[in-house]
Amino acid sequence: MRPASIRSPRSAAAAEPSLDLPRRRWRIAWLLGLGVFISYLDRINLSVAHTALISSFAISDVTFGYLSAAYNWTYMFCQIPVGMLLDRFGVRLVSRIGAVIWSTASFAAALTPSLAGFFAARFLLGVGEAPLFPANAKAIGRWFPSKDRSLPTGLFDGASKFSNVVGVPFLGYVLLRLGWRWCFSVTGIVSLLYFALFYKVYRDPEDDPGLSSVEREYIQSEPLDLPESAPSPVGRSASYLLAQRKVIGLALGSGAYNYVFYLLLAWLPSYLSSALHIDSMHSFLYTGVPWLIATIADLLVGGWLVNKLIAQGRDEGRVRRVVLIAGTALGLCILGAARAHSAGQALLWISISIGGLSAAAPITWSLPSLIAPRESVGTLGGIMNMSNQISGIAAPIVTGYVVTAFHSFAWAFGISAAYLLVGIAAYAFLLGPIERIPEQIPAKA
Repeated sequence: MRPASIRSPRSAAAAEPSLDLPRRRWRIAWLLGLGVFISYLDRINLSVAHTALISSFAISDVTFGYLSAAYNWTYMFCQIPVGMLLDRFGVRLVSRIGAVIWSTASFAAALTPSLAGFFAARFLLGVGEAPLFPANAKAIGRWFPSKDRSLPTGLFDGASKFSNVVGVPFLGYVLLRLGWRWCFSVTGIVSLLYFALFYKVYRDPEDDPGLSSVEREYIQSEPLDLPESAPSPVGRSASYLLAQRKVIGLALGSGAYNYVFYLLLAWLPSYLSSALHIDSMHSFLYTGVPWLIATIADLLVGGWLVNKLIAQGRDEGRVRRVVLIAGTALGLCILGAARAHSAGQALLWISISIGGLSAAAPITWSLPSLIAPRESVGTLGGIMNMSNQISGIAAPIVTGYVVTAFHSFAWAFGISAAYLLVGIAAYAFLLGPIERIPEQIPAKA
């Protein structure tokens, strides 16, 4: 009698990593991380240029909130279609096209003479960057066995935080010396250079001539978990995935994290300068502190520690759930910043909040490849990132209205904490055990 699941024969090297196992897969992980780092320079340059844009285009904080959310609109609407395109055409082609589009958007923002043109450039940026995270999640799923995915996922997710550590002071210096248009020109140049690097380097494992047979066997060392008589799996539809409790739980939890993330991404320098009366250059420098803590937590806890515990034989699902829920709960410390009266107090509470959320973030981005029906990872990643972008739209706009109405960030931080409570409940009661959603492959007629 045949077993219910099949597994191709593998060498002993495929079962466990060894010191002499080739590490070409890590070249891909670093490449994906670099892409996220550069793409976030395109996003944070808006928060750096806040005061200059208000002056140049004669806009209010409310309008700036809409401007900050502009790219999230197209980014959001592209998520499910992009996920389907990724499942149909693959990471390599879709990511190349995206990199060209987002580079063009940066140059367009630098050159536009009008506010309408600037909005158009930000809409285009959302289209170009839409494939980034779903593609990275799919690529990590192709290049790493499940037990090893937390650290490489942490690399590309941590890059989104580290870009603030380096990018905000650097772009702030460019702004103060050369003007805001050069901020966008610089990110456009760097984005084009990344496109050239990605074009040259990225291949799927089966198409990479430099991948050794030993490492290929290690990457493919997991069972297929399909009956031997079953037909080849096909991707499940977005409607099928949206009907699953696990998908709803993942979308709500990830959206709650991203509400805090985008609030800080768009408004942290302005909060430090306006609420705490810190000059522009120091606000750019201080902004890097919470993001540095976030980067460390992302890599050390969400990446390295999770991988280490799983390698020691701890239950994979339990480890991931504990870090996911506990890290999201630490995000509630954002409430401490609502009552902060000094930069030190504000940075402490914000650092704990975004540090906890960042520890959970690599788990979140590893989940599409762990729970999606096979060949549906891109679609599920798109659904999750669509929820993220709803938060990316809401957080800057709501904050703009709240700050204008109350002349304080306290209510803005309170709203983000309320959403985090929803996210924690979603992870605990809707997501449930981390296991694959049923394929529901239809029987042959």
